[in-house]
Amino acid sequence: MFFPGFTLEERQVAGETVRLRRGGKGPPLLLLHGNPQTHAMWHKVAPALAERFTVICPDLRGYGFSQSPLPSADHAAHSKRAMARQLLQLMQDLGHERFQVLAHDRGARVAHRLALDAPEAVQRLAVLDIVPTIEHFERTDMAFALGYYHWFWLAQPHDLPERLILRDVEDWFDLHTSREPKDRSFFHPEARADYLAALRQPGTVVSICEDYRAAISIDLEHDRASRAAGEKVACPMLVLWGAKGKIGQWYAPVELWQRYTSGRVAGHAIRSGHYLAEEAPGEVLEAAMGFFEK
Repeated sequence: MFFPGFTLEERQVAGETVRLRRGGKGPPLLLLHGNPQTHAMWHKVAPALAERFTVICPDLRGYGFSQSPLPSADHAAHSKRAMARQLLQLMQDLGHERFQVLAHDRGARVAHRLALDAPEAVQRLAVLDIVPTIEHFERTDMAFALGYYHWFWLAQPHDLPERLILRDVEDWFDLHTSREPKDRSFFHPEARADYLAALRQPGTVVSICEDYRAAISIDLEHDRASRAAGEKVACPMLVLWGAKGKIGQWYAPVELWQRYTSGRVAGHAIRSGHYLAEEAPGEVLEAAMGFFEK
């Protein structure tokens, strides 16, 4: 079954629609997905986590079937700060003033900003396959530019990448998700169908590109301001990355995250590529169960 025991619902958060699944009982645990996916990426781990936690899996603002805000010249509506603020409001609306977070890829970048802007809310933070965005850009070399070329391509001015993606959404999805070779059977059929249906929704591809445009502009402004002010993640962190991917090859992730955290940082590689929760759910679950407080 796909997300057994979970509800699938839409909620209004500050006047915008947010799609989410939730289930389980216990302390609240927020799960955030990456690009170009939806909350469906958690289908292998969320049911097990729901045995110990109240699990909330939303689609990020502008992703999946959550409402896409209109783009703007400063990309503020798609900034990690704006995304984080919406998630904080969502959790508060659900009655959760304090919660733990497990996040992958773009969702983990939103979670990093959430932990900085609302330290009183985030109790523990686990991030999958990222280092801080500002570190990527300030360390950019040929290896990063070629390996993560999509960061620079998706950030090109509207509507160059959008037009190319929308000519064949499925072909783009397959190419984009094949940083480690995989066939179409890699993703669960229902998850894959959800990813593709979301990409065909009006506004989703624009929002994805705006997310990356924000990353090279307003997000960097926020990150530099936080660093200059000495703001760090205050809660304990767990850092996991795919052993088949680039994060561990390019960086020392735990040591690097420790510079951005005043609390304890632990972590290790997972035997997977970039999509840890779908390729190695058992290892992700083992690490998460040992990290999050019940």
